[in-house]
Amino acid sequence: MRRKRGIYLLLVTLLLTATMAIGPSYTAAKGPQPPVDPWQPSHTAAKGPQPPVDPWQPSHAAVKGPRPPVDPGQSGRKAPKGPPERVDLWLTVLHNNDGESQLISLPEMEDFGGAARFKTLVDDLKWEATHGPRHPGQRGAKRGVVMVSSGDNFLAGPEFNASLEKGVPFYDTIAMDLIGYDAVAIGNHDFDFGPDVLADFIIGYERTSPPYVSANLDYSGEPRLQAFFDEGRIARSVVVKERGDLIGIIGATTPALPFISSPRNVGVDPDVTAAIQAEVDELEMVGINKIILISHLQSIQEDLELAPTLDGVDVMVAGGGDEVLANEDDLLIPGDEGRIYGSYPIIATDIDGTEVPVVTTAGNYAYVGQLAVGFDKEGNVIDIGDKSGPVRVAGGEEPDAVMPDPQVQELVVDPVVAYLEDLATNVIGTSEVDLNGVRGDVRTMETNEGDLIADSLFWQADQLAADFGVSAPDVALQNGGGIRNDSVIPAGDITELDTFDMVPFPNFVTVLEDIPPDQFKEIMENAVSRVEFVDGRFAQISGFTFVWDATGTPQVLDEDGNVTAPGTRVQEITLEGGTPIVEAGAVVAGAPEVTVATIDFLAKGGDQYPFRDAPFTSLGVTYQQALSDYIEVGLGGLITAGDYPEGGEGRITELP
Repeated sequence: MRRKRGIYLLLVTLLLTATMAIGPSYTAAKGPQPPVDPWQPSHTAAKGPQPPVDPWQPSHAAVKGPRPPVDPGQSGRKAPKGPPERVDLWLTVLHNNDGESQLISLPEMEDFGGAARFKTLVDDLKWEATHGPRHPGQRGAKRGVVMVSSGDNFLAGPEFNASLEKGVPFYDTIAMDLIGYDAVAIGNHDFDFGPDVLADFIIGYERTSPPYVSANLDYSGEPRLQAFFDEGRIARSVVVKERGDLIGIIGATTPALPFISSPRNVGVDPDVTAAIQAEVDELEMVGINKIILISHLQSIQEDLELAPTLDGVDVMVAGGGDEVLANEDDLLIPGDEGRIYGSYPIIATDIDGTEVPVVTTAGNYAYVGQLAVGFDKEGNVIDIGDKSGPVRVAGGEEPDAVMPDPQVQELVVDPVVAYLEDLATNVIGTSEVDLNGVRGDVRTMETNEGDLIADSLFWQADQLAADFGVSAPDVALQNGGGIRNDSVIPAGDITELDTFDMVPFPNFVTVLEDIPPDQFKEIMENAVSRVEFVDGRFAQISGFTFVWDATGTPQVLDEDGNVTAPGTRVQEITLEGGTPIVEAGAVVAGAPEVTVATIDFLAKGGDQYPFRDAPFTSLGVTYQQALSDYIEVGLGGLITAGDYPEGGEGRITELP
């Protein structure tokens, strides 16, 4: 059992403190490390062989075998403990995740959220944590604070497009630089524009240099990111010095990264447990006995399943799931009361039975998470402060309103607002009908907004095919995960801003010629293989119809897009002219090859679309520009209820 290596570690810590060169707020991040195979962490041999890992069932959920379920409602305000022990350090962990470029305010809630108010609130909470009145349990103990992000620090959309047009430093970077982070986890959306834009994001810090941390990523195939790793600006972990104590902070990123983002040549170790444990072991060997994990594994449930496979992590901060954790008296954003996932914190148990507080917050700069943990001299968490919980970011006339930070307001919020106002005044058309882009709908069924976007890909490819020497498309596909407005756009004027809200990513219209009919069935099987998980791979379509059965077997693919378990969900595929491709679940003999218009993200295998390195031609037009051009030119500025009825026109049919 780990807890904790007592006098030996204390002596090592004293020696380390006396000999290490430590900066004013944190030490140099760990890196570069001695040469090591990134897929074989140094401690793996001690753990024995590991079973094969399915990237959709991360290894940390299976390595140690069955575990009892975690109750999200388990009370976590106080960590149960044995005989009374004295707290040596009260450490307040301030945290957020999934900021996702919501720099101005929460959508349609101007008095909540926003990076400028967030900055003010963080400053207030930092001061309170170290200089505010002590409650009785804090007397005689040191007090420190760290600020961390659990990833997805920016997101494609009109707000981030303002940054791309401005150039480095991006508005999001300026905001984070002024907020002041000790460590930042790397999320999947941080790679949506590829490794070079992530490098531009990181290089834009001018006042601070928070390390970007992930224990299971390998950057050797990306020179700019590898250079940051060699310098310590990207690391597996970082050591922060706070009130004389050394705190290790480890990062982790979802193993699904290659399938849901664009990391290009960044390697991803799917064995999250092994990668994290290797860092824990190294930190403990040099005397670090307070360790925080900041992860972006897509949901807090992933962290709750990860905790029982680890030894030595004291606090876990999750990202990617947008869950709300709260206790009875916590003040929440209006509407969040009905979506509370569990108490703050949720208490998990590690491999040795030690309790570990696990926290997260809803994203979009809506909350600052505040976890106060009491460490004894040996680095054990022996208490959790009564003030722990989410602190909402409010303004206006709210009772807990804070004023926007003037610097963030001037340098970030105001110019982004001006950019959006320009987009909002550019009307490109009118819709006779509400357009449904709600996330849970575009990922599970046909919607009229999905039809519109798929038709825009088909139209744009048809317009440009001859210029690029490719065949005109037979069909078009748009993954639901690439439709981002998550709202119903009301009938009326459609602006350029609306198109950025709908399709914000840097995806380019792309043509793939001569896809065989059996492969096209596999592509459509992939589209419906994870509908029950509201997965982004569900396809909105143009140029054909298809019928599918949710009771059929979902197709399973390996990492190269090869079918390892055939799917039986797709029952019929019929081209617009009436030519059948699939009937009664089988490919029709003599069915033709098809030319597909889609986005380059899918052509490259994103969302596991099994194009399997088929050659493709990019037409040099983003899918946002294609949508804008289609509405303005292709439709003559009018989206009719006849062409795009509510619920769609029956292109996709799910069997009852």
